[in-house]
Amino acid sequence: MIRALAAVSLMALTSGCIAAAVVPIAASSSAIVKSRMAEKRAAHQGAAPQTLPAPSAGEGLTNLVPTLKERQVGAEAPPAPGIPATLPARGVVPEGMQYLYGSGEASAGSIQAYRALQRYLADIVTYGKKGAARQVVLSDGASLNAPQFEPCGPKPLAVVLDIDETAVLNLGYEADAARRGESYDAARWSRWEQSGADKVVAVPGAKMALDAARAAGITVIFNSNRLAENAAATEAALAHAGLGPAKHGTTLWLKGDDGGGSGKDDRRWAIASGYCVIALVGDQLGDFSDLFNEARLAPSTRRALAGSPALAALWGNGWFMLPNPVYGTALKGSADEIFPHDMRWTDPGPAATAPAAGTAVQPK
Repeated sequence: MIRALAAVSLMALTSGCIAAAVVPIAASSSAIVKSRMAEKRAAHQGAAPQTLPAPSAGEGLTNLVPTLKERQVGAEAPPAPGIPATLPARGVVPEGMQYLYGSGEASAGSIQAYRALQRYLADIVTYGKKGAARQVVLSDGASLNAPQFEPCGPKPLAVVLDIDETAVLNLGYEADAARRGESYDAARWSRWEQSGADKVVAVPGAKMALDAARAAGITVIFNSNRLAENAAATEAALAHAGLGPAKHGTTLWLKGDDGGGSGKDDRRWAIASGYCVIALVGDQLGDFSDLFNEARLAPSTRRALAGSPALAALWGNGWFMLPNPVYGTALKGSADEIFPHDMRWTDPGPAATAPAAGTAVQPK
């Protein structure tokens, strides 16, 4: 039954360069349009962006999603791995770290995601032999509200993963950060990349899924914003965690390899030019498309895009998300940006909710 259901899902995702198997939520005339590498880099100079408002009730996302040229003006670079801007008192472990690095709940969620990936890859191998597999990397020129993907043809199959808090947990770095009670520091993170290879562990479930992928003939490729200059140490970290081998320039892509910044789309397109990328795995939306990192997208709009019908069909069906409450583009937004006004509640107080005198209260 599971395989039959997977086959139905796969058929919806395997018809060449087409939109996802649902109706887009906004007209393509207002889609986020991908431009070429040189054009993107030339547009990096400009004024600071303004936050786009969240859609009101009944309003689509058509007018809230900028074109790529618009978003590249002062575009937001995903934050480097690290910790929130501020920490509580020295020695106190932040709640996000308690959850991600210490809880059974986070372990269970990660194992669940990687088991889903393993089942999905097994189905792809079965049906892909019939020529049905296709890319899950958004085509250059596609948009979030009209996603398109290229057919694979004879390319070998591959799965592409982020590294930090997707494949490995940076226990050594985060323990040091919690002890210090200090904000993220790029120089300290670079030193961690260079010297902390033996202080990482695999994310629960990752080794199981990646071993199975390789056994099935699927190439495992890592795409990370770790620095290319620290490639040898990153290879060693992956090997120490039991997730290797990874070789820089072939199965390991790092920040600086494409000559650009923190965006990963150029690297994804380079990988997809030689492989049929049948799965993407990450802990940030930017691990699936740079378009999610448009600085002017309000948190509620970004959330609406991720859950829109056009993209909902991909989660667990080619795109696999891991939990990360510690750092990244997810951790932003004021109360007004996060909580809808029509969902606000104010405690009326005990007097308003207490039963009247003499009224019997039925025990629960």
